Amino acid sequence: MDTIIGRYVWSKSGRDKDRLFIIIDLYDDQHVLVADGELRRIAKPKKKKLKHLNITNKVAKEINEIVTMKKRLLDADLQRAINNYIE
Repeated sequence: MDTIIGRYVWSKSGRDKDRLFIIIDLYDDQHVLVADGELRRIAKPKKKKLKHLNITNKVAKEINEIVTMKKRLLDADLQRAINNYIE
């Protein structure tokens, strides 16, 4: 798993169980920050343990590029990426 930022993940536990998120940042070696632009917005991402996430093989390349280039990530960007994944 080389690229973690921008990776699609499914929540396995908590009140957001079975919800699709995108990893937007690393917190430490066991935690990441996830958001979906709707329930969890960029301004207040959810800190989740990696063991509580089902990590997919698919990466939202546009989200990865925005974050790595230090551009401003918007909730609309996340919502668009999640809608593209679902379709």
